[in-house]
Amino acid sequence: MALKQAAGMTRRERYEAQQRRRSLIIAATSTVIVVAAIVIFVPMAPGWEKVQKSFFNGEVLAKSFPKLLEAFTVNVMIFAWSAPAIAVLGLLIALARDAKSPALFPLRIFGAAFTDVFRGVPVILTVYLIGFGIPGLGLPRPWNSPYIWGSLALILTYSAYVAEIFRSGIDSVHQSQRAAASSLGLADRQVMRDVVLPQAIRNVVPSQMNMLIALQKDVSLLSFIGPVEIFRQAGVFKSLLANFTPYVGAAIIFLIVTIPATRYADYLMARQMRDRS
Repeated sequence: MALKQAAGMTRRERYEAQQRRRSLIIAATSTVIVVAAIVIFVPMAPGWEKVQKSFFNGEVLAKSFPKLLEAFTVNVMIFAWSAPAIAVLGLLIALARDAKSPALFPLRIFGAAFTDVFRGVPVILTVYLIGFGIPGLGLPRPWNSPYIWGSLALILTYSAYVAEIFRSGIDSVHQSQRAAASSLGLADRQVMRDVVLPQAIRNVVPSQMNMLIALQKDVSLLSFIGPVEIFRQAGVFKSLLANFTPYVGAAIIFLIVTIPATRYADYLMARQMRDRS
């Protein structure tokens, strides 16, 4: 290795530091240029004043924002009881698809059919079919609630995706580890519980974080079957005030929640890549 320079850095380290500074300067300059172009040229568009009044009205935003925040608590509640159910059901489906015993072959068929069906049907169609279909059976209250059946639609759909992520995590654990655990006298159930699952779950945490972010946004789809959550509340304000700014307010609330979660998911993925390298 080359001798340390006067600044206490090798020639390679100095070169890399210069490249980082150069990249930062270029990135900052290009960002400033793009932002300046947006600020200067967008207001010059012929219909900007109408768009500003319809979508970026500060008075309407101030009037509707507190109610939008209140409605967002419904989204949070639906998310809070759906996420654990999705995790449990998704893991069970993944375990069913990974079953090795011939006697459990029907479980493998069921798991494959489950994931094929609920990943193949769009979320909104599942919400409509379950959210309107099951209450249409004439069930008594509270079993005809759109909160229950809308949540079930989300749970079934997202469990199919989560199951596949869990299954990829299980498959990522090398077969030699199963063989080593079996050679120590562990039963298949113990191998899965004590050796495979701890590693598989750790490997898929970043991917599951992205699914949680998507779930938080898709809760708004339940507005089509009745629950007054943030998207439906924004629609109410849009009709009352003849203005689209409440939708922008709803978007701001979602961004406040999802951007930190997205950055955290990116951090987990980067850390996982560093650990593997």
